[in-house]
Amino acid sequence: MCSEALISPALDWPAVRDLPLRLGILASGNGSNFAAIAQAIDQGQLCAQIQGVIYNNPQARVAQRAAERGLPSVLINHRDFGGRETFDATVAATLRGWDVDWVIMAGWMRCATPVLLDAFPGHILNIHPSLLPSFPGLHAVEQALRAGVTITGCTVHIVTLAVDQGPIIAQAAVPIFGGDTPDTLARRIHTQEHQLYPWAIALAAGRA
Repeated sequence: MCSEALISPALDWPAVRDLPLRLGILASGNGSNFAAIAQAIDQGQLCAQIQGVIYNNPQARVAQRAAERGLPSVLINHRDFGGRETFDATVAATLRGWDVDWVIMAGWMRCATPVLLDAFPGHILNIHPSLLPSFPGLHAVEQALRAGVTITGCTVHIVTLAVDQGPIIAQAAVPIFGGDTPDTLARRIHTQEHQLYPWAIALAAGRA
């Protein structure tokens, strides 16, 4: 059983479950959101366990982060496959082998096909660096700066076939300052992502 949930000063955490959520993490890069999720689990905030990490970029630092925690990680390089469907079939088979019940895209730079979506219907989450539906797709931070808006943020949503258009679970706002660059704004968004994502996973699981 999981311990009592800690209450964040900023977020009212949903009640913990008796059985931990079994998470499969998909990541392509640094893995900072993976680390934030793992830390929330360590602190008793998120009642979950990470079954394993799949990464598609051989240089992704997330593999090192997983190894440091003694978690299994598997490189499934999309460049080794003839199409997105065969790639997703291998990803889905690996996740099933870990017996995951929620798939967490944490900086996963691949669009999901029906093969993956049908394997975990309604149980795949993604985090996007904007307040959707504004600025979907690539380069969301740069899109916000070009548009001249004064507030952006991040969104956790259920993954659907339409990119960044699935049902929204939670959002956090981030102000844009006059001297912001893509790097400075992205850093502040990432700070909010790391707080929002673990909480949103618990929230989504409570609704499922």
